[in-house]
Amino acid sequence: MKPRVPRGTLRSSLAAATAAAALVVGWGELVHASASVRARRLPALRPGESVAVIVLGFRNSGHHANTINRWRARIAVRTARAAALRSRPVTLVASGGAVHGAVPEADLLRGFIRDRRNWPGPVLVDRDSRSTWENVSNIVPLVERFDRIIFASNGLHAEKARAYLLRQRPDLAARLAAADDYRFGEMALFKPLFAAVGLRKLRTLRRG
Repeated sequence: MKPRVPRGTLRSSLAAATAAAALVVGWGELVHASASVRARRLPALRPGESVAVIVLGFRNSGHHANTINRWRARIAVRTARAAALRSRPVTLVASGGAVHGAVPEADLLRGFIRDRRNWPGPVLVDRDSRSTWENVSNIVPLVERFDRIIFASNGLHAEKARAYLLRQRPDLAARLAAADDYRFGEMALFKPLFAAVGLRKLRTLRRG
């Protein structure tokens, strides 16, 4: 005779699993919200300033922008639109080489920004970068003429990019501003992973 599972065991297990998943997702939201709060300590944009919004590519192997690149592009476009509403000239910069596929991430990002997000303004491209460090280094000639510089990515990755710019070009780091990178519930299932990876990389960066 097969042993009987005590009544309510499955229900209790599902409840525990649901609670654990909710805690993980909630933690991811909290970490990203905290990164956004830290970014808002940067100086606010002022009327008349020219603005460059840089969107950083992520591991794209296909011929269309992947889920993460679409997320980053959405952040970039809504940040750019908010700045443009205040009568500031805004340029987007798509950065990323053909790291995991045949098409440079910058071109995939630019196509998505133009065709799917209907961005009417200029979009510059850096097709050579293969890492965040190179993203930051290679966009400098494209953005050093702008009054303000904004990195568009998830909050922790943008924080790392700002730290890299501070190391590479401290004079330009003084021009940094915050992206509109946090929405509660947006990409919620991905946020815990990017929170864990981002926190680890930021800790390593601060020790270095």
